[in-house]
Amino acid sequence: MATIVFCSVNKTAQTTARRCSISHLKRLARSGEPHLPLSCIHSKPVTFLPGTRWFSRGCSVRFMSQGTAGRSATWRTRKGALALSGAAAAAAAAAVAGFLANANHFQRAEMATKVFRAAEETEQEGSILERCRGFMSPPVTDISVLQERKEEMRTRMEMLIMETQADFCNALQEVDGGTFKVDRWQRNEGGGGISCVMQDGKVFEKAGVNVSVVFGNLTEEAAKQMRSRGKVLKGKDGKLPFCAMGVSSVIHPKNPHIPTVHFNYRYFEIEEEDGTKQWWFGGGTDLTPVYVNKEDAFHFHNTLKEACDKHHPQYYPDFKKWCDRYFYIRHRGETRGIGGIFFDDLDSPSQEEAFDFVTSCARTVVPCYLPIVSKHLNESFTDEDKDWQQVRRGRYVEFNLVYDRGVKFGLATPGSRIESILMSLPLTARWEYMHEPAKGTLEAEMLEVLRNPKEWV
Repeated sequence: MATIVFCSVNKTAQTTARRCSISHLKRLARSGEPHLPLSCIHSKPVTFLPGTRWFSRGCSVRFMSQGTAGRSATWRTRKGALALSGAAAAAAAAAVAGFLANANHFQRAEMATKVFRAAEETEQEGSILERCRGFMSPPVTDISVLQERKEEMRTRMEMLIMETQADFCNALQEVDGGTFKVDRWQRNEGGGGISCVMQDGKVFEKAGVNVSVVFGNLTEEAAKQMRSRGKVLKGKDGKLPFCAMGVSSVIHPKNPHIPTVHFNYRYFEIEEEDGTKQWWFGGGTDLTPVYVNKEDAFHFHNTLKEACDKHHPQYYPDFKKWCDRYFYIRHRGETRGIGGIFFDDLDSPSQEEAFDFVTSCARTVVPCYLPIVSKHLNESFTDEDKDWQQVRRGRYVEFNLVYDRGVKFGLATPGSRIESILMSLPLTARWEYMHEPAKGTLEAEMLEVLRNPKEWV
């Protein structure tokens, strides 16, 4: 079996679609501190109709699967779209079912990734407007402003987080069959965001993918948090102008055998008294399973490691340890999940190189998670499995509300948007007094891993 990502495009937009399809393939193939809720700063919500898209042209992502026994699949390009010829085209009709049922999902994903990476060599970035057509919503910053300053890091980062949101939402919708509610909001103090949330779907109990781009002046409380991390900030008349943007996601599946995933990638820029600017990137991706699955853990961590290794051999081991330390529930003596990568205050070796690294990480969110979802999609579970999932979700809530630095930053920022802050919390959770699983059970095995983090790669 071979996995294929198939882009269908509107005939009236052949040139745009060609660029869009290559760009989507690249982002899907590339192989993520806390979910900083920069998307939690609000004032005036503007809600799009659920499931609607604001653009008239673009491309959509489809996960396809086909049998290859006794024949070979050939690729050809037709009218700006990647198409399958011969037997491959007929097999595409049963794509989703075949893809989800195939146990060799990791191998297929790897094969597809090689095809997509080959396309990277000929990629040509489209205009700001063309790229925006594929987003879940118009970007926070006016498109004309983005076009005027397209070379600035603020613009490039906003485009990246918007693309990451769209790619992940499209992939999740394909698996679930539901649609995201697109909630566009504005912040009186400056900026706004786009919150995409899907609740009570077939696969996902709650799935949120938020983007925010905010600016203004740091409050003393927020500045104090920055200084506690070693940031020397010199404001003018007590004011520190800042710009902060990021994409943040937490996915809570219904099936206990499908892990919860979280990622967040963000950019900060602060202007000091003399006009100079301090900047840094942060982010990470981490996995929170209910039960231990070594194959899933290897796939997830190895995908992140490959992305890190392209930039520095120490990034993965260092950021993996950082992730284990950060997502630690001290009052329980256990980690929130099996980790991933986490980094903050990244301002070296150069802005360009740091952005390239963050780009590589952001483009792992689909390939590191969706194969795991597909693997367990139709796996049966018991009431006991569901009860254990609810207990583990309680731990997730405890970490986010007690320790998460992103939540604290959001609440310390004027105009905090409670809905987006709480987006990271599951719809349901459970707290049992003095709960401890019986020895020798799968639940006890999971708890042992959380109390003693492992090296998965």
